Amino acid sequence: MKYLLYVVIVLTAILFLYYVGAFQPSEVLQKQWETKTDEQPPVTVTVTPLEFGADAKIWKFALVFDTHSGSLDDDPLVVVSLMDNKGNTYEPTAWEGPGPGGHHREGVLVFYEINPMPAYVALKIKDVGGIPERLFTWNIK
Repeated sequence: MKYLLYVVIVLTAILFLYYVGAFQPSEVLQKQWETKTDEQPPVTVTVTPLEFGADAKIWKFALVFDTHSGSLDDDPLVVVSLMDNKGNTYEPTAWEGPGPGGHHREGVLVFYEINPMPAYVALKIKDVGGIPERLFTWNIK
């Protein structure tokens, strides 16, 4: 009975700290990064950072490509790169999504973390839908 009382006290303390904000799960502490969209026809591109910034060991960006004409055949591993505030360019390591084709394509593009942490990064997409370059920029510091 004595141990049950200790367990109840500890659980109550944890719940109290959780609700007052002193203790929060890591997903609550992650920063929510802004989704950005480029609607230049004929392809609309939307990018959302998923895992990104100082606490992420790999950086992941959700990409959505939409068109009403033609087929989405570009390889994200070839047409997308990440650039930091010093002009360094980083290539993606993986595309977690469907292969070429269709009018709607979405997936996750993966990069290694950038170290040291840059002040900002720009996700650059080249030659999709006849647009020479689309830039999506996020300030980190």
